[in-house]
Amino acid sequence: MTRVKICGLRRLADVDAVNRALPDFAGFVFAPSRRQVDATLAARLKERLDVRIQAVGVFVNQPVEFVAALHRDGVIDLAQLHGDEDAAYVRRLRERCGCSVIKTVGVGDHGAGALPTNVAHVLFDTASAARGGAGRPFDWRVLADYEGPPYFLAGGLSAANVTDAIRTLAPFAVDVSSSVETDGLKDAEKIEHFVRLCK
Repeated sequence: MTRVKICGLRRLADVDAVNRALPDFAGFVFAPSRRQVDATLAARLKERLDVRIQAVGVFVNQPVEFVAALHRDGVIDLAQLHGDEDAAYVRRLRERCGCSVIKTVGVGDHGAGALPTNVAHVLFDTASAARGGAGRPFDWRVLADYEGPPYFLAGGLSAANVTDAIRTLAPFAVDVSSSVETDGLKDAEKIEHFVRLCK
């Protein structure tokens, strides 16, 4: 069964919404973004998060020790790397805390970028200058012959297309943020509807 990640939680109300819907993963964005949280707020959110939901920290070119400390403190369960982090970065992170890593690969008009080899999961997202969060899908045919670690599918997923995405690709997980929001805030009804469609 395809798993579900709701990304960009930043309010206690967001956590309450995902606790009702019970996706498999919840994302806390530590990189610069309108959804960015700091370590203190993320710790409060994680404390309230249902133990059945794994917390994923989203980072862009941030110090290994910062990521490792969040994992050691129990604030995140996995690290999602959206920047230029290379194999050496991933190795150092694992040495410091044993954290499982999701590495994002941007998909543009000419296909996907280079695939990492030493991570637990890959996340395919629409390539953008903002490194994710573009809110638009890429051509899923790019992944037709994919062979590699289990992958998260992101990029413009919504209630309108996620069922087709799962039927077409059967990804390990789907990742959504903006389409489960109303006026820039997480919407509990949209989250529940999206998770129900995926399950």
